[in-house]
Amino acid sequence: MLKPITIQADQRGLLFHKGSYVKRLLPGTYRYFSWSQHTVVVVDITKPFSAGGKDLQLFLQDDELLRELDVVRVQDHELVLHYEDGQFMQVLKPGVYAFWNLLKKHTFVHTDIRVPELPAGIDRSIIARITPHLQSCEIASHELGFLFYDHTLQRELTPGKYYFWKGPVSVLTKKVDLRQQQMDLLGQEMMTEDKVTLRLNFVCQYRIVSPHRVLELKDFEEQIHIQLQLLLREYVGTLRLDDLLKRKEDVATFILDRIREKEEEFGVRFLGAGVKDVILPGDMKEILNTVLLAEKKAQANLLTRREETASTRSLLNTAKLMDENQTLFRLKELEFLEKICDRIGSISVTGGGDLLERLSSLIGASK
Repeated sequence: MLKPITIQADQRGLLFHKGSYVKRLLPGTYRYFSWSQHTVVVVDITKPFSAGGKDLQLFLQDDELLRELDVVRVQDHELVLHYEDGQFMQVLKPGVYAFWNLLKKHTFVHTDIRVPELPAGIDRSIIARITPHLQSCEIASHELGFLFYDHTLQRELTPGKYYFWKGPVSVLTKKVDLRQQQMDLLGQEMMTEDKVTLRLNFVCQYRIVSPHRVLELKDFEEQIHIQLQLLLREYVGTLRLDDLLKRKEDVATFILDRIREKEEEFGVRFLGAGVKDVILPGDMKEILNTVLLAEKKAQANLLTRREETASTRSLLNTAKLMDENQTLFRLKELEFLEKICDRIGSISVTGGGDLLERLSSLIGASK
């Protein structure tokens, strides 16, 4: 009994006899006796070559089949980018692959992942589709980057975005910020020469000018922090509390002059510094407030005594002038009489005579 098998135009047949591959079959109809132990696997040539789980190596001896296939071998240290008719399709991992070349044109881009950086020729538009195989880093416009392979410095990275294959080589990037930066020393406990413990808040501005030097230092910022602490203690320890409070501005000058001696060592340029706050313990605050209050009271008493002295001196000078000049004395009497009259609501006069003359006579009598 014959069993017919039809192969369409977009198909190929793989003929097996007793499980062994014989040849490929072109489109058409084929008939085999059912007892002949022939089997045919029909495959779609629009899809990657597959033979029902059979190893690809079984078919690579057939020259006629190979003319219709594009075979690509991906080594252990490679990833291959697969394109169909110019369109990216997939990333091929290590192994052997075969694709029918009858209806579509296949191209392959081999990349060696032992060289981690993504080749410049790869279109960045496909990055989103191959991200599982990539790692990336961004260098901002105010930064300088350094690229390390297996902890060995390779080169500097200018601002931009970089992509690297995930592979056998360890990739590490370090970034250095080139902007002006500020370091805060908060709540630094110090002891003055007169054994007063206080706390200082200090700030220092700097800019990195030698990024390579920064990379050579372990805990770069911590080292600057400690150096500033030591200089602060050195300066504060030589001053009494009163002198420190009067000369806070001199602290920044001293610290800057001393820390700038280490600019080359740290690879930075120190731009400025200053004391933000001097925080005293509670009992010391009370003592200083008491002293300040006493000083202000003494100043107020001194001003009061000066005003009293000046007033008494003025009265004495006025009295001398009136004693020497009767007309002035008379004018002063009239001035006081006017003030008295301003305070009187009504005046009752008994008897005759002129009011002004009577008032004058009263003044004259009192005199």
